[in-house]
Amino acid sequence: MLEKIESSFRDLISAIQIARLYPDWHPQFHKSIDKAYVSLQDVLSQRRALVIGIVGEELAFEKEIFFDLSKSVKQMILYLKERNVEKIEFLQGLTKEELSKFISFLVTPKDQIKHEPQEYLDVLGIRNIIVGKVKFSAASSKDTYQKSGLSSYLDIYQDSTDKITYNLEELINTGDIDHLVLRHTLSNVMENLLDRYHDLLTLATIKRYDLKTFYHTLNVSMLSMYFSSKLGFSREQVLEIGLAGLFHDIGKLYISRKIIQKPGKLTDEEFAKIKSHVTVGTEILLKYVESLGLLPVIVCFEHHLKYDLKGYPKVSFYERPHIVSMIVSICDVYDALSQRRGYKADYPTETIYNLMIKEKGEAFDPMLLDKFFKIIGVWPVSTIVLLSDERIAVVREENEEDIFSPKVEVIVPFDKKENIDLRMTKDKIKIERSFNPFKEGRQYLSLIYPHLGTFPNMGTMGNDLTSE
Repeated sequence: MLEKIESSFRDLISAIQIARLYPDWHPQFHKSIDKAYVSLQDVLSQRRALVIGIVGEELAFEKEIFFDLSKSVKQMILYLKERNVEKIEFLQGLTKEELSKFISFLVTPKDQIKHEPQEYLDVLGIRNIIVGKVKFSAASSKDTYQKSGLSSYLDIYQDSTDKITYNLEELINTGDIDHLVLRHTLSNVMENLLDRYHDLLTLATIKRYDLKTFYHTLNVSMLSMYFSSKLGFSREQVLEIGLAGLFHDIGKLYISRKIIQKPGKLTDEEFAKIKSHVTVGTEILLKYVESLGLLPVIVCFEHHLKYDLKGYPKVSFYERPHIVSMIVSICDVYDALSQRRGYKADYPTETIYNLMIKEKGEAFDPMLLDKFFKIIGVWPVSTIVLLSDERIAVVREENEEDIFSPKVEVIVPFDKKENIDLRMTKDKIKIERSFNPFKEGRQYLSLIYPHLGTFPNMGTMGNDLTSE
């Protein structure tokens, strides 16, 4: 079916391109309409509707983004967006006459169109084609970003969180979800943010854990995509893994926020209610398999099962969780331990490593966990560290062969600055401990990110810097 849908996309785009070259009475125009109509009918004979979405500069259908096709028809995608056509829905009753009128409308000069696209189609009597724009949250106003400086990456991070927050809250409140927006958001994250993952996650800790804004959700999704890309998954697979990471905790949105944010020990009843979030989330996601796919359902159900199956929910079978569930589980725990929450102390990165390694073979797949820390490191890139010779340094690059000996740049004292590969000097110089970047390490942030200026005035991303 997917091949048929992609073929119908191609034939439709071809018909539009031909209509820009030939008038509607020309044989070439009618030939292209015939071909596109046959392709669409082939799909619509098995579906009530076919929805084509343009997200960013990509063509999408439900859970699929057609990256290769989008590259080959990029100019046509931009052409449609200029005409405020980002979503096209073909209904099962589509006639060839309607398709012909629709194609002619798309190539009509913009100055001759006096109404919104859907209003114009209504005037033409087209009832089985619906057009419009892909709906984004009102909080998001940026369509494109420039890749210059970390501040623009923080803007993308914040805007992505806004889109995710809006859409997941819509899912909770109305049962409505715009999966095209979510896929585009994650595609944008994948294109623009993964190379800056370490910087972003360092600075993202300025936001306290908040169930109303989904920073943790985006962080887990982003880290899962980063990890899986390093493991060698394809671009399309990485996007699917990111989507699964985005929905892994959807059930918690139905759990009392008072319980989740409660300081101190939970009662048995409260803990049981929290543990139910995996089955609650699974039931929710089963309703959206057609648009989101099955992977989010699997990951939602399994991400607390643990590698040895001694987690929850209790299962009667003995089969290791899906590899993506294990990837998301590692990323979920790592980010949760990394974030500042009202009910726990901050954990240094070396403590996080020790805590997670203790669970190797029990909570976590041993090989995946080892690979994770080879990629992320005990002290991730951008971590501020104290060296054994009492100098202050920042981690610049991991050493997969020796995760306890990364490459660092000394930043204090100024007269002793240098780059050091700690593998070469570990008999003399090693890392003693890391600094919390917003406590004792805060005074050094301007040396690492000088173009961001004074951190308490970073704007939206800096409003919580004074919070402890």
